[in-house]
Amino acid sequence: MNDNAFHKKGYEISTDKQKLDFDLIFNYLDKQSYWAKGMPQEKLRIALDNSMCFGVYKNNAQVGLARVITDKATFAYLCDVFILEGHRGTGLSKWLMQTILAHSELQGLRRWSLATADAHGLYSQFGFSIVSNPENWMQIHSPYKKD
Repeated sequence: MNDNAFHKKGYEISTDKQKLDFDLIFNYLDKQSYWAKGMPQEKLRIALDNSMCFGVYKNNAQVGLARVITDKATFAYLCDVFILEGHRGTGLSKWLMQTILAHSELQGLRRWSLATADAHGLYSQFGFSIVSNPENWMQIHSPYKKD
């Protein structure tokens, strides 16, 4: 992993939820993401509280995030992955993925899952592939609606 190279540039990845910048995360998800527009603040607070959160920081200011929803034994769902625009193109997303997949509490899982509209190239580098037998998967999808 590239820990030392990124640390020398002032970056770190932390799972300490106390460091999360809720306003930055909410603003990004609500205004810039295509997948979470309209998420109510109270729903985001619950989501963060009940997930493993990997915050990406530059000189202690948050510049990215990934959430992992997991039972830590058999399954993990990766979501809400983002790096702020001014920090993209530096390899941070790859470092974030390496860090998540190497985390001690996420070893030996039978299945990882995620949904993406535009980052297949990134995730395929880490072993993710198109769902085989998609006819076996079902969902209930209820997009957020702003009043």
